[in-house]
Amino acid sequence: MKKQLLILLMVWSFGAVMAQSDGLPANPEPGKCYVKCTTPDEFRTETVTVEVRPAYKVLKVVPPKYKWVTEKVLVKEASKKYIYHPATYKTVKVPYIKKEASKTYRVIPAKFGNSTQEIEVFPKTAHWEYSSYKECASGNPDDCKTLCYVEKPAVYKTIPIKTLISDATTEEVPIPEETGYYTKKVIDQPARCEEVEIPAQYATIKRRVVEEPAKVLEETVPAKYVEVKKQVLVKPGGVTVWKEIDCGLVKPNKLNIRWPLNSAKLTAQAKREIDRVLIPLLKNNPGTRIELSSHTDSRGSKEYNKRLSQMRADAIKNYLISKGIDPSRIVSKGYGEERLLNNCSDGVPCSEAQHAVNRRTEYRIINAE
Repeated sequence: MKKQLLILLMVWSFGAVMAQSDGLPANPEPGKCYVKCTTPDEFRTETVTVEVRPAYKVLKVVPPKYKWVTEKVLVKEASKKYIYHPATYKTVKVPYIKKEASKTYRVIPAKFGNSTQEIEVFPKTAHWEYSSYKECASGNPDDCKTLCYVEKPAVYKTIPIKTLISDATTEEVPIPEETGYYTKKVIDQPARCEEVEIPAQYATIKRRVVEEPAKVLEETVPAKYVEVKKQVLVKPGGVTVWKEIDCGLVKPNKLNIRWPLNSAKLTAQAKREIDRVLIPLLKNNPGTRIELSSHTDSRGSKEYNKRLSQMRADAIKNYLISKGIDPSRIVSKGYGEERLLNNCSDGVPCSEAQHAVNRRTEYRIINAE
C-alpha cells in the first residue's frame, strides 16, 4: 500500500514538473479547468489642441467727413467817383478752393494658404499571437502552435489647417482738391475829376472743408482651434497567464435567445440576455476569448441556413463590439442545420415548438491564444 502511494506521488510530481516545462498551469487541481489569458494593452485618452486657422486682422476704412462753411468775400473794391469823368472797371475771375484735398484708403485683404498637420491618434503597439502549424506531424494540437510577435503600426490623422500668407494692409488713395472761381470788378481807369467815394461790395460764398479726416478701424479675428483625442499606450499587454475558470463555461452553453423564423435581428429580449450573460463574463475575465455558435432548424436549403446562422452569430458579435469588447476576443461561427437537437430533419413533420428548439445560439470559453 505504501509502495503504491509512493508511486502515485512520484507520477503526480512528474506531471506537475512536465506541466510547468510545457507552459501549462502550475499546481493544477483535479476536476478544475483553466484558460490561458493574454493581458490587454492599457491606454490613456489625451486631448490635443490643433490650430486650424491663425488669427488675422480685418480693416475697415471710414471716409473723411466734410462740413459747409460760409465766408464773406469782397466782390467789388471801394473806389472814388469823379464828376464828369467817372472811373471805368473790368471784370476778372478769382480762383478759390471749393473742396480741400484729402486722402482715403483701399483695403487689401489678408491671403491664406491651405496646409495639413498629421496627429498620431493611436500609437504603435506589438503583441504575441499564436497560430497552428499546418504541417505538424504530432496528433497533439498543443505541439503544433507557433508564437509570433506582431507589431501594429501607429495610426495618424491628417488635420487640414489654414496658414497666413500675408496679412491685411491698406493702400493710400488721394482725393484731389476742387477749385472754383468768382468774378469781381477792378478799376480799369480811375476818375479824373471830383472824387466821390464808392463803397466796396461783398458777397457770401459756401465751401466744404474737412471736419474729420479718413481713418482705418482694425479688428482682430481670433485663431480657430479644434480638439483631437488620441490614445496613448500606458502599459503594454501581451503577458500570458493561466486563470481558473468554471468548467461549465468550457462546454457549449445555450443563450436564452428566441430567434424568429428567417431572422437574424437582435430583439430587445436578446440584448438583455447578452447584457446579463456575456458582457459580465468578458469584462470579469480580461484576455479570455469566447466562441459564439448559432444554429437553425431544418426548414430551407442548407446553404441558406448556413448563411442565416452566420448572420445570427455575427449580430451578437457586433453588439458585443458596440459595448466595448475587443473583436479579437470573439469568434462567431454559423453551423446552419448541421447540429439538430432532435429528429426534425428535412422531410420530418415537426411542430413549431420542436423546430424552435434548434434555432439557438451557444457560447463557450476557448483558449485565449
